[in-house]
Amino acid sequence: MRNPVLKSVVLVALAVFALSAGIAGADVTVTVDPATLTNGYMNVFDLGNNYQWGSGWAPVDLTATWSGSDVTLGPNSIGDPDPYWYTPSGGPGAAGNKIMEANLYAEPVGSLPGQTVTFVGCVYSNTLTAAHVATAFIRDFAPDFSSFNATIIPLPTSGQFTLSLATVNDPARHVQYGFQVRGACVWVTDRGPFGSATIGTESATPAQKTSWARLKSLYR
Repeated sequence: MRNPVLKSVVLVALAVFALSAGIAGADVTVTVDPATLTNGYMNVFDLGNNYQWGSGWAPVDLTATWSGSDVTLGPNSIGDPDPYWYTPSGGPGAAGNKIMEANLYAEPVGSLPGQTVTFVGCVYSNTLTAAHVATAFIRDFAPDFSSFNATIIPLPTSGQFTLSLATVNDPARHVQYGFQVRGACVWVTDRGPFGSATIGTESATPAQKTSWARLKSLYR
């Protein structure tokens, strides 16, 4: 006679296995890549932190520059000397008159909603002063951008980072990941003392180098 209890245990085990496989298949890991982090958006606030406006900007205008697979982020600079941007007006020594929220991000169309997205990378150096805050983020926007879920972490001074977000299973949603630098705009010649952050992929373990002389010494 067949054992109904054993049969139930087997069915439960199979169900758990199938569920686990389904969850594993719904995970995706992304990293720092110049081929995907190609979008820029700037939000502008007055010094009282009141929102003014926002629009798409080219990454280079965000003070985000690529060198191979590494990106360096810095305080935003506006070349316009108008007092709207600087006090009393633009030039060396001028004070920024607007808070800039520069976002460098990727938004793969339709491929991330419904998945648990993990964003990993390595901060090689982060010397930004307290005047500017750099963060890594994953955001899951409603189709009309009226609301969003997010995971946001400050970038460390150096070392690897990782963050994850379980996104809503709706192909019309906008899932973005990337970096943000927030702080007052800085005249271009004054940016140095405010620091910068350089970020790349996860650091790899270097392979041990073996010279011909070392190989010969092993057999003496």
